[in-house]
Amino acid sequence: MINQDADHLRLLTIFHFVCAGMSALFACFPIIHLVLGLLIVLNPHAFGPGNNQPPRLIGLFLVLFASAFIIAGWVFAGLLAWAGHCLNRRKHYLFCLVMACVACLFMPFGTVLGVFTIIVLSRASVKESFGQAPKPI
Repeated sequence: MINQDADHLRLLTIFHFVCAGMSALFACFPIIHLVLGLLIVLNPHAFGPGNNQPPRLIGLFLVLFASAFIIAGWVFAGLLAWAGHCLNRRKHYLFCLVMACVACLFMPFGTVLGVFTIIVLSRASVKESFGQAPKPI
C-alpha cells in the first residue's frame, strides 16, 4: 500500500505541474484585452480621426480587469505548482488539501486533479507520510 501511495503522489505531482502550466497559459489570454486597453488609453487616435475614439474609461476598465485576471491566473498557477512540489516532498498537508479544493474550480482538468488529490490525501497512510497523525475513530 505504501508503494502505491508513493506512485499516486508521484503522478499527482506531475499532474499538478502540468495543470499549473496549462492554467498559466490560459491566464495569458487576457493579454489581448490588456494591449487593446493600453492602446485606447495611450493612443485613442489609433482608432480613427474625429469623435469616433472610444472613451478612455473603457480602456482603463480593460487594463484593470485584464491585469487582474492575468495576475490571478499566474498566482493560481504558481500556487498549484508549489502544491505539486509540496506533494513530492510530503510537506504542508493542509496547503495541498486546500489547493486541491481550489483546483476544482479550474474545469475540467483542475476538477479531476482536485478530486483525485483529495481522495489520495484522505488516506491514513498518506497522512502518516506527511507527518500527520490520523484521528482516532
